[in-house]
Amino acid sequence: MYDFIIVGAGSAGCVLANRLSSDPSLKVCLIEAGPKDSSPVVHVPLGIIGMMHSKKMNWRYYTDKEPNLQSRQLFWPRGKTLGGSSSSNAMCYIRGHASDYDEWSALGNKGWSYDEVLPYFRKSETQERGGDDYHGVDGPLHVSDLRINNPLSDAFLKAAAQAGHNITTDFNGKEQQGVGYYQVTQKNGQRCSSAVAYLRPAEPRSNLTVITDATTTKVLIEEGKATGVEYLKGGQQHQVLASKEVILSGGAINSPQLLMLSGVGDQQELEAHGIEVKHHLPGVGKNLQDHLDVLVVTRERTFHSVGFSPVALTRAIKGIFDYLLFRKGNFTTNIAEAGGFAKTSPELDKPDVQFHFSPCYLDNHGLNLWQTVKHGYSLHACNLRPKSRGSLELVSADPLEPPRITANYLSHPEDMEVMLKAIKLSRQILKQAGFDHYRGKEVFPGKEVQTDTQLEEFIRRKAESIYHPVGTCKMGNDDQAVVDDRLRVHGLKGLRVVDASIMPTLVGGNTNAPTIMIGEKAADMILDDISISETNISKLKDCVA
Repeated sequence: MYDFIIVGAGSAGCVLANRLSSDPSLKVCLIEAGPKDSSPVVHVPLGIIGMMHSKKMNWRYYTDKEPNLQSRQLFWPRGKTLGGSSSSNAMCYIRGHASDYDEWSALGNKGWSYDEVLPYFRKSETQERGGDDYHGVDGPLHVSDLRINNPLSDAFLKAAAQAGHNITTDFNGKEQQGVGYYQVTQKNGQRCSSAVAYLRPAEPRSNLTVITDATTTKVLIEEGKATGVEYLKGGQQHQVLASKEVILSGGAINSPQLLMLSGVGDQQELEAHGIEVKHHLPGVGKNLQDHLDVLVVTRERTFHSVGFSPVALTRAIKGIFDYLLFRKGNFTTNIAEAGGFAKTSPELDKPDVQFHFSPCYLDNHGLNLWQTVKHGYSLHACNLRPKSRGSLELVSADPLEPPRITANYLSHPEDMEVMLKAIKLSRQILKQAGFDHYRGKEVFPGKEVQTDTQLEEFIRRKAESIYHPVGTCKMGNDDQAVVDDRLRVHGLKGLRVVDASIMPTLVGGNTNAPTIMIGEKAADMILDDISISETNISKLKDCVA
């Protein structure tokens, strides 16, 4: 019997495992579907390419046929190892815009305004540059400057400045807008995932049990209370019980899937799969949001390419030695070295587009990178606040069958308008003099694609996810909400969701740092709730006595 069972050792789950087990009187069990994060591919930053390919450490989901993207099924990589997606992402440390959290608060979620979540961002962080009003220096998560600046990334910043964008050194400070180098979740040139930052220091504790290669198949619910979980490991079914809470931290896909498999969701949908309904909660799996991204890719024309390419063997060999001896060089790159935030209209009160610049020729998520000998550079642009909403549904009651993911990209007409403006901003930057030395042929969209009609067709044909799904266990109090503002599942006891699925709306930026913040804040709320509960029980006993 454990006090807490945490399902999912990802960005938030590792935070919870650390913070809850810091009380030696509490017994905590952390269950992860994937293997341990022992592979060098996880810890070497350039290993992100290998993580995209890994079937062992990546869920490798695909959406259903997207109706507004020429019925394409989009690739959705999600981490499946200790650290979750923080063990496989591009390590960009971005919190989003301050107003994003104020909006959460305005929607009725008490305690989630920017001023209230900022202390948790600071608590989680050790900022390499030092602390200030926005940054911490005592947290588990190390945030560092890149140990490599590719000449093409320098060219991007020069060109962006020529196009009228401000240069900034801190996207997480007073002002988000501008372009610059991304800071990354790295320590000494190695990936600092939530497993490295939070789980590794906690693993020696005798009150923490970590179970890997175990797929949780059901939350046990008795008389309206979560009492434990069942999981599959080594072909055998196992069961563990929790005296206080079961906490789902599987992410925007796995957490709602597990709720539905456990009988929590829309009654009609569950009954269609023969699942016993434990609690009718129609919002489970709804409100799905993601950042849709479009690439402009240009060939590099210089004889001695400076970008990343699998055929650049001399630089690869040097990169190995630089990494092994000094923890610097090409193998410390996060691929998305530079980028920034821009407005598609000066009237906007905050940026609505984010750039990620990659000094390499990218297509199809880099999955075919090793099959190409092309040199080039790529500029991503994504719509930060899409109005389109999708959903996640069970295909069957089989817990090993992936759910049906319908992102429903571009279903709202305003989203296409933003994407058109975003791709034009990308081209405006790439045509500046800063790239004159490197610029070859534009591969995507291609010089023949110029009109809005042609660009719209290109977006529908080539746009992809930038890997930020959220919202499927929405925090709030409306009829689509799944959890309250303390992340407790509505209508049930002893069950919470703590991960990116609780975000009512997408933040304006990468979602890893916000998810770690959610874990930090949730840990405090859980410990506070326990303290209050135990105090009330003690008072009741005193009254009875």
